[in-house]
Amino acid sequence: MRQGLIGRRTFIAGCALVAGGLAAIPTQASTVIGKASDVRGKVNLKRAEKQEGLATGGQIMDNDFVATGSDSFADLALVGDTRILLGSKTELLLDSFIAGQGGTMELGMGQMVFDRPEGLPKIDLALRTTFGMIGVRGTKFFAGPNRGVFAVFVEHGQVAVDAGGVQRLVGAGEGIEIAKPGDAPNEIVKWKEPRIVEAYASVGLKR
Repeated sequence: MRQGLIGRRTFIAGCALVAGGLAAIPTQASTVIGKASDVRGKVNLKRAEKQEGLATGGQIMDNDFVATGSDSFADLALVGDTRILLGSKTELLLDSFIAGQGGTMELGMGQMVFDRPEGLPKIDLALRTTFGMIGVRGTKFFAGPNRGVFAVFVEHGQVAVDAGGVQRLVGAGEGIEIAKPGDAPNEIVKWKEPRIVEAYASVGLKR
């Protein structure tokens, strides 16, 4: 799966459109963009073609590839009061991130919550997934498998979901579903509390 993720990243870039200490990984060409504020279970980090275990307090850098194992979770605190929570069996490539501005990331598999407090300046972030592109404007949202489909739920702010040639602007309290890669999102609906709690629980977050 990791090779497939990196392959997709290389393809997209060409078309112009994460068993030791972290200190052992070369960092000359990377920028520190945050740290792992909480790690539960087995979480690996790949940087400069070298893979290491990620522990609580470990640095996160541009171009890092983070992968959680079964029944494992990671809470990443990025600069600029941005937080990313990863659920079990999740893969995330932090392609680029600049505090206060945004960047690009790629969710290869699994679930995540992106959280940026209300009241902060908006940022431009693009999240690539197998199911489509998610454009973020300073918000809190969930993305990933939920109830047999790929789902996106927004708690506050707004995201633009582009998939299957259709764009949906999803606002606070709303969600969409995509049945399979290549499909368009369904119509926007209001999510009820039980489903929100269920989605957040999948990344180890209590509502």
